[in-house]
Order: sequence, then structure tokens, then C-alpha cells
Amino acid sequence: MARVKYAYQPKDELNAAKAMGYEMDISFKHAVEICRAIKGKKIDDAIAYLEDVVAMKKAVPFRNHKKKVAHRKGLEKWYAGRYPVKASKAIIKVLKNLKANAEYKGLEVNRLIITHAQAKKGRVIKRYMPRAYGRATPRFKVLTTVEVVAEVR
Repeated sequence: MARVKYAYQPKDELNAAKAMGYEMDISFKHAVEICRAIKGKKIDDAIAYLEDVVAMKKAVPFRNHKKKVAHRKGLEKWYAGRYPVKASKAIIKVLKNLKANAEYKGLEVNRLIITHAQAKKGRVIKRYMPRAYGRATPRFKVLTTVEVVAEVR
């Protein structure tokens, strides 16, 4: 396992909490859109929002990966959205870890705002499916690393 550094360094390490989900089996595109949706929110608000996504009450706006994505009601200032349940469950775990890290450092969780949320591509698990006439079709799976940083504002 390689050492992974955070892409963002907070200005004041004492008033910030960090958490990372390393090489999770979730969709990279879904993770990118979820990270964009939770950035700027408080930790508890982000967890509540993602729990509503898992319950399919609220949709995540898809801004980059929106080709042939249907309109969803309840989206503010945007039209295309989806309900990425598997990725939301994985990112909820990362946010709960972030909250626990903040409590361990003695920070006020109510004052923490997510200033950095990023999804990065991890390792590729390569598999090949045998086909007729000696051919093979690649079935690659890209793992995703999610990092979240919250600071006191």
C-alpha cells in the first residue's frame, strides 16, 4: 500500500480535521459529484444529506457527468441528478470518521465546515473475460480514494 498524501493542506492544522477513505469500491464519477455537493456544508448536515440520498429523498446534482441524465425534482439551480446509493454509503463512513477525528482533537464539531472534499482514482483491478475464438475482453475496475478536510470557520 503506497503512502497517500492529502492534496489540500489547511492553514491551521490545529483547527482542522482530516479523514480519508482509501481505495473504496465505488464509482469515481459518483464520488466526484457527491464531493462537490457536500463541500461547504457542516459535517452533520452533509451526513443528513447523504442519508436522504440513500433513502432516495434527495438527489445529487450531476454537473460534469450529466449526459443523458434525467431531470430530478428538488434540485436547486440545476436539472440533472441521480441517487448514488453505494457511493453515498461509503462517503458517510468517511464523514463519520472525520467527525470522530475532530472530537478526538477536541474541536467543536458544530463549527466545522467541509473546506475540501476530493475523489481521486486509485488502483485498477484488471480482469479479463474469455470470449469466443481465443479472444478476451478486459473488465477493469477503478478503485476510488476520497479525502475530506473540515476547518473551523
